[in-house]
Amino acid sequence: MIQSINHVTYSVTDIKQSIAFYKDILKANILVESDKTAYFTLGGLWLALNEEKDIPRNEIQYSYTHMAFTIDESEFDEWYQWLKENNVNILEGRTRDVKEKKSIYFTDPDGHRLELHTGTLEDRIDYYKEEKPHMKFYKK
Repeated sequence: MIQSINHVTYSVTDIKQSIAFYKDILKANILVESDKTAYFTLGGLWLALNEEKDIPRNEIQYSYTHMAFTIDESEFDEWYQWLKENNVNILEGRTRDVKEKKSIYFTDPDGHRLELHTGTLEDRIDYYKEEKPHMKFYKK
């Protein structure tokens, strides 16, 4: 039986630049660093970065694949301003109903899409139950 997510690893082109982004911008707690690898904890998640300079990365910008972190709605504007002040590439978010809560989409230095989200899984399911009757719902 799968118990939980163990860790997430991102391939990066410049380990120093990525360490600075995750540590200084997202306030991740750095645990281990080498010339090719770094380990962090971020919101209870073990996040690993591995430097791989010679792989294609240009297609990543077209994917909706992303990792989302929870923030309090009261901190939404503060986070948005923080990312903007630090010249983070903030993406245009998708159109959403206010019941789905708020999100800020942005990318790390290698184009990995990240999200800061104010909602919970329960919020989303409640919204879908109310607004999307064509969806099939299962018991927990």
